[in-house]
Amino acid sequence: MERTIFEAEHEAFRDTMRVFCDKEIAPYHEEWEKEGIVPRDLWLKAGELGILGFMMPEEYGGGGMRDFRYNAIVQEELTRIGASGVGFALHTDLVSTYLLSYANDEQKARWLPKFCSGETITAIAMTEPGTGSDLQGIKTTAVKDGDHWVLNGSKTFISNGILADLVLVVCQTDPDAGAMGFTIIAVERGMEGFERGRNLDKIGLKAQDTAELFFDNVRVPVANTLGQEGQGFIYLMEKLPQERLTISVVAAAACRTVIDQTVEYVKSRKAFGRPIANFQNSRFVLAELETEAQIARVFVDRSIMELNAGTLTVQDAAMGKWWSTELQKKTVDKCLQLHGGYGYMTEYPIARAYLDTRIQTIYGGTTEIMKEIVGRTLLG
Repeated sequence: MERTIFEAEHEAFRDTMRVFCDKEIAPYHEEWEKEGIVPRDLWLKAGELGILGFMMPEEYGGGGMRDFRYNAIVQEELTRIGASGVGFALHTDLVSTYLLSYANDEQKARWLPKFCSGETITAIAMTEPGTGSDLQGIKTTAVKDGDHWVLNGSKTFISNGILADLVLVVCQTDPDAGAMGFTIIAVERGMEGFERGRNLDKIGLKAQDTAELFFDNVRVPVANTLGQEGQGFIYLMEKLPQERLTISVVAAAACRTVIDQTVEYVKSRKAFGRPIANFQNSRFVLAELETEAQIARVFVDRSIMELNAGTLTVQDAAMGKWWSTELQKKTVDKCLQLHGGYGYMTEYPIARAYLDTRIQTIYGGTTEIMKEIVGRTLLG
């Protein structure tokens, strides 16, 4: 089914992104997986090409293109080459929308130019050791002391946690105010008391730095408050649909990639004297996966356009997130099966895709939480 959401300027951007991926990422990604991190130099190269700041206003060095189709292209091209460790999505899809929506003019002038150039790498810190999808359970605190916040607590599973120079930290600023007691505070590299723990050893996404963060009486200027005090939880609820759409985009792209890889494999791999593709089971499995991948693509593309129009609902984003990521798990598993024993070898892309895929139904809100959101919408 032909995709119709992209125009000539989007395809030109895709060409740029594809060349960048093939030249600057694909040849080195395996090495980065062993090292557990990508080099900062990659971010600078991406910044030079306008890949990081395309959504930011031109006055700050951006491209002035606030259109999620460009975001989708970045993630699709990274997924195409299996570059699961390049943490651009946190920067371009998540942090960017918080800065665009809630940062004041002084903050934008201070942060956005280096955001666009790749000199400043960003992250957002929500999850804590005792809280996952339950964001209202956040215990990290910030108490005002003159013109500073004093920040205490810890975060975990923070993507870009080692590389990040600017971290949007969700913290509790009024324990008696319930959902209105949370604020987002921007913590910068080098602030005294701000420490990073180990680069966490994950089963997948090996090249992506994922860290624990610790805050011990970190004095952060009140001028680093993002938006209004006490509105942090509301901001999260406003922006989580975009985060979940990003995950859905990756899921749909991953389905497309592994199906294409598997089609080529079964055509060339022989068993009992003939290509695996000639067996009815192979055709039926791939027919089912191709059908569902097409359906996922249509839903995700529609969601992209709904987000651009400002009409993507919380429940629609939740539906897309849980269904597309569960489909990704199913697709990768069945495609690995068609690879047989070779599918278990990490030298094959399908094996690495299997490991990278598992987190998709967990971060950004688990499948169970997504179904709860949809169920509450239906039943109240």
